[in-house]
Amino acid sequence: MNVIPCITWVRRGVAAAVPEKVELKADELEQIIRETQSTLEEEDSGEEAISSNTKSNTKNTEKSLAAGFDEYNFQTYDDESGNMYCNITTLASFEGNGKDPFITNDDEDSEKEDDIIKADDNLVLIGHVEGDASILEVFVYNEREGSFYCHHDILLPSFPLCIEWLNYDSADTKPGNLCAIGNMTPIIEVWDLDLIDCLEPAYKLGRKPSKKRKQKRIGHRDAVLDVAWNQNYMHVLASGSVDQTVLLWDLENCKPVTKLDSFNEKIQALKWHPQETHRLLTGCADKLVRLFDCKEEALVQSWEVSGEVERVLWNHFDPNYCIASTDNGYIEYFDVRGDKPLWQIKAHEKEVTGLSLSTSCQGLLVTCSNDGITKVWDLLDQTAPTVIWEQSNNLGAIQCLAANPDDGFIFVAGGDNKAHNLQVLDLREIPILRERFADAGRVMSNNSVMKIKQEIMDVADDMEDMEIESLQSSNVQIK
Repeated sequence: MNVIPCITWVRRGVAAAVPEKVELKADELEQIIRETQSTLEEEDSGEEAISSNTKSNTKNTEKSLAAGFDEYNFQTYDDESGNMYCNITTLASFEGNGKDPFITNDDEDSEKEDDIIKADDNLVLIGHVEGDASILEVFVYNEREGSFYCHHDILLPSFPLCIEWLNYDSADTKPGNLCAIGNMTPIIEVWDLDLIDCLEPAYKLGRKPSKKRKQKRIGHRDAVLDVAWNQNYMHVLASGSVDQTVLLWDLENCKPVTKLDSFNEKIQALKWHPQETHRLLTGCADKLVRLFDCKEEALVQSWEVSGEVERVLWNHFDPNYCIASTDNGYIEYFDVRGDKPLWQIKAHEKEVTGLSLSTSCQGLLVTCSNDGITKVWDLLDQTAPTVIWEQSNNLGAIQCLAANPDDGFIFVAGGDNKAHNLQVLDLREIPILRERFADAGRVMSNNSVMKIKQEIMDVADDMEDMEIESLQSSNVQIK
């Protein structure tokens, strides 16, 4: 296996120029090893307790059947109860100075040019699974220099399923550079991207129950399929799970504060409204796209689609509209003020796993699929989408797609081709696309996009202030 299941970008200028290198002392490393081993043993004991009766019955049956000579003990091969995890404490050896004696080449020059993250560098966060190893790879992309390379990586404990960048750090008043990763377990991990060689996440969201420690479960009960950070309420993160619930987490205390459970299947996609900060769009395997008002914990609207929902997306240029993709190859376009799609089109032959709008060019939509095809659409005429370009990217079954937040013509996609599973796509290099989307009236600078967004938010804040003043004046009159 060599697959990229999830990917996202980090905006320029937010990463530390020189990320801090974690250097653990011997006692700190040993403590991490002991805690990890204790957790593994606890999980093993729980599994053994569940299957103990089955094992004893199996052993008795095998003994009664073993009439002949069994030189290699094949009859009890599957019943060995030893610890399957290597005893890592016996592998860690340290001298008095706290250094590993087997490492003889100590490179003190950490200020190499490639180690420095420049102000015009983007980071690309890649969830990568190769063989049995799950890795978070932090790539550096520089458009001006044409460079793209892995800066550092982090070993993950479980298969990553979704990834979201965020800058909220409860331990620091300043904005951070972190990412939340949902995986095959119920626990969401938040990693600090400005740290190199870290062994543990900055913090975790969720906790498994433990009889030994007398701990109750916190959070989800099954794998986390998508996470979405609320950029307007920066301490809020939404997560959707196989357990058929959406949880809203307060990142300040790392606890869920709201639970949405009006689902009949696993939740596969989440997206916060760009301006209406309480509204959350969800995509579920029960073939429904739902819009929630999280402040009221109420369902606002729902739309039935043709298949299981793979991705959902707001049109950030006009957030009265949203887009959904399905597992049977369809993309559907909705006006949130109506109850039926404006249009529905068969876009791909298989699951539409990538759905991304340009961050600066109005109407430029990119889709990709397990069929290995990437397509570019023009949605400027909201009643009739047009395919402008399509290509097989040789990425295998494409699993994920993300748009560069600083340049609306650059996208990155990941697939499962063992030899070639990652590609950065600059649409300006394709003549037909360059001509189609070159109209200056369609392309907005990031400053213009941010200005429009800020103006809309200011209007919303003014309306809230007017409502508060109205309520206060009413209270005065009543008194």
